[in-house]
Parts: sequence; C-alpha cells; structure tokens
Amino acid sequence: MQDQVDALEALGVRAAFLNSTQDPDARRLVEQQLLAGELDLLYLAPERLKLESSLSLLDRAPIALFAIDEAHCVSQWGHDFRPDYLGLSVLHERWPAVPRIALTATATAATRREIVERLQLGEARQFVSSFDRPNIQYRIEPKNQPLQQLLQLIRTEHPGDAGIVYCLSRASVEKTADALVAEGIPALPYHAGLDAAVRARNQARFLREDGVVMVATIAFGMGIDKPDVRFVAHLDLPKSVEGYYQETGRAGRDGLPSTAWLAYGLQDVVQQRRMINESEGDATFKRRAAQHLDAMLALCETVECRRVQLLNYFGQSSAPCGNCDTCLAPPEAWDGTVPAQKLLSTIVRLQRERNQRFGAGHLIDILLGRETERIRQQRHDELRTYGIGAELSEQEWRGVVRQLLAQGLLAVNSDGYGTLVITDASAAVLDGSRTVKLRREPERAVKKAKRTAGAELPETAQPLFERLRAWRAEVAREQGVPAYIVFGDATLRGIALTEPATLEQLATVSGVGEKKLEAYGEAVLAVVAESVPAA
Repeated sequence: MQDQVDALEALGVRAAFLNSTQDPDARRLVEQQLLAGELDLLYLAPERLKLESSLSLLDRAPIALFAIDEAHCVSQWGHDFRPDYLGLSVLHERWPAVPRIALTATATAATRREIVERLQLGEARQFVSSFDRPNIQYRIEPKNQPLQQLLQLIRTEHPGDAGIVYCLSRASVEKTADALVAEGIPALPYHAGLDAAVRARNQARFLREDGVVMVATIAFGMGIDKPDVRFVAHLDLPKSVEGYYQETGRAGRDGLPSTAWLAYGLQDVVQQRRMINESEGDATFKRRAAQHLDAMLALCETVECRRVQLLNYFGQSSAPCGNCDTCLAPPEAWDGTVPAQKLLSTIVRLQRERNQRFGAGHLIDILLGRETERIRQQRHDELRTYGIGAELSEQEWRGVVRQLLAQGLLAVNSDGYGTLVITDASAAVLDGSRTVKLRREPERAVKKAKRTAGAELPETAQPLFERLRAWRAEVAREQGVPAYIVFGDATLRGIALTEPATLEQLATVSGVGEKKLEAYGEAVLAVVAESVPAA
C-alpha cells in the first residue's frame, strides 16, 4: 500500500492508506483527511471491514466508489481464495447506493461467475480485455540441476536485473537465496515463517534497490507493482494455471522484454499429486485441485504454442506467438506406446506377482537392468521386464513417467510414499488399443537473447541510459522511494533515445507528466546535456 500511495502522490493524486503498520497518530491524520474530503483514493485491506471503527468511519465519509482489487480472491474456484474477501458483502449491504467495481488480472469464466455471485454484481456490466502479455517470453524446461539452470538464466540473460524466484517450501526459499548470494547475486528470502520486520525490510529493499532478486513462496507478490521485474522463475510446479499466470504477470509490467521461466520435473508431479491425496479437503476440493493441476500439466507438456494454451485457458483464442520456447524450438511428438507398455507392465507384474508398489526411481532401475542392492534383495532381476528398457536413458524414462502421470495413465498411490499405480485408462494402453503420444525435448536450446532493460537500445544510447539509471537511483535514495516512482525504465529508454534538450521536448516522452516534469525536468536535461556532445 505504501508504495502504491507513493507512486500516486508522485503523479499528483491525493492518496493514502489505513492499515496495521501505522501508529495511532498516522491513522488519525488519514481519517481526518478522508472526512474532510481531502483524499481522492484510500486503500483498505478487506480485514479492516471486520472492525466497527472502520465501518463507522466509512459511514461518515463521502464515498464515490468502492473498488475491489484482486477480486479473484473471493472465488473458491480461483487460485488464491481468501476468506476475508467474503466479508466484502458488507459493501452492498451497508452502503447499497455506492457504486462498486471488481477488478482482477486473471480469472476464468468460472471464477468470474463466482465473483459476480458473491459480490452481488449480477446487474453489473463485465469488461474482459486481452489476457495476453506479449512482452513476456514463456519457457518451461525439464528440471535437471535447478539451481545451476537458474544461475544460467540470470547470468546469461538477466545480469543485474530485478527478478522473483518462486519456490514451494520455506526451506527451499532460504536454501536458494543463500546459494544465489554465495554466487554473488544479491538475493533475499521472503516467506510467511520469517519475522514480520524481516519480511518488511526485504520487501522494501526489493522495491527500492535495482537488481535485487527476491526468492519467495507465493506469500509474496499480491499488490507488488514494481514495473522493472525482468524475470519470474519457478523452481517448483505451480498448483494452477491461474496462479502461474498471476505470478508470471509480475514480470515486465513496463512493457519491456521479460522472461517467465519454469523448471519442471517428475518429482514435481508426484509431490503435487501426493499433496492433493493427503489434503484434509473434501472430495469436491480434491477434485478441483486435481483439475487445476491437470491444466497446469497440460501446459507443461504441450507441443503447441504455450501462449495459445495459456490464453485458451482464460477463454481467449490466439495464433502462435513466436515468442515462447515451443515456437522458437518446436518439440517433437513421438510414439511412446511401447515404452509406456513396458513401464505399465512392470507396475502390474510387481503388484500382481509380488503385491509390491514402488516409486519411479526403482521402476526405471528395473527397466534399465541395473544391478542395485534393492533389486538383488527383492529379486527383481527375475521379472520379465527386467532390462527391457535400455533403448532410453534414465532422463528419458523420467520424462515418460512424468508424461504418463500428466495424461492420467499413471497415478500416485495414496499410501503417502509416492509409489505409482496404474489407472483405469492404462488398460487400453496395455492391450494396444490406445497409442501414447509423448513430447521429446528439442536437442537445440531456445535462442536466448539478452533481455535486460536496455538490451534493445542502440549502442549509442546505452551510456545515456545507464547515466539516467544512476541519477534515478540517487534521487530515489534521497527521497526514500522505489526507483520506478521517479521514472520507470521505459521512460528512461525514451529519454535516452530522443535526447531531449528542452522541457518541451522532454514532456513528449511517455511517462513524463506535468508533475514529474516540474520535479525532475531540469535535472534530467542536465544529465542528458552532460552525456550528449553539443551539436
């Protein structure tokens, strides 16, 4: 809230917020401004509507509109359900004459229907714009050595850039942040288990400093509006397409080239399936969670354009984008029926002949004919399928298992150990009546251009762009605000390209409004004059 208010005030909007971080004097001042009609916009968290003092304050205030942001949080179909959002029904019950608007960046048709129902917006018009984020390059690659893969991404494509790395657990957040710092990359952890003061300090550094990488659970992100995040990386499989798209949308908000990168492996699928099986939710909850996961797996395993599939999930049709990994290096679809039969047959034989179940690693050892201690003890070298899978490598077999899980031809047993079992659909594969198409990763890597903020600037404009960034950082430090509140990268690029010599010329650059022209115009012209040789 603080940073959004700072950004609005920099544009001349009279904005404020009320939340638990303020002391009583600060809250009292904001309340006085609200009642005196001195504010254009007031931010409140939904939780504050539980307080009678907040309700009484709003009763006395001249309110023109209630705007409900992140409205998907009201939907149990959505990816980020928050019970406090259900309390927003008080808005139409207590103030029926005040107009209401609900906004969200990622909502399927089912989520939108629930927003309308729960917020009593049945008579409201719906405006659905494009879900496309064309400046973001979507890439999903097999998880091999995820930390090394992440370091490769940062060092070759985003050196010095701000980024967000999402991990599933608090432990992996801290481990990844420590590893990045050890490699010389400024990284900070963020998760709900950290002390509130530490979280606040880390978030402030991420927003206010250039080039910081935040490693976080999904506890981080809601309301983050830092426009110059150049990459969002996922080291673990997200639980839903909606959640994934919401998180990747934190990259490239300034419209400049950015990357959404995900490392995805067999263990991710097993872990997510097991978490659903072991959850305390009822059958309906588990069914919905499985549907969300199935859609996410379909996105990971597609041989078609990622963006086409993403947009189709939200009900929007599109043509191949030419800016995702499957467009830039199309994967090959291959007939995996025989390998699938070999794997499924191994599972069936172990179950029927030995009453045993095992995880993917041991099954692959059997197929590859390995002589491990476990195989010797269990006498699995006597199975008819022992050693019949030598035509594929271990990594290729892991891909087969992963894709059979994604297609519902394998399942994770509910025993809590991650063992694998066949499904009803497996029978058609075993009897040969169903073929299995699998995705083979392309041997050539996706062509990766440097995607830093100034990467596409002409070489002659780069020095001025960097001097403007240095000037901006100094001003932001002096004012105690994030750098983007002074000017965003896109605006600095515009200045570097046009090299304005007068305030009139500077005013034509996108992002330089009247208030910022007055506050920073002369200083910017001085930086340009120092960098550009006189004609």
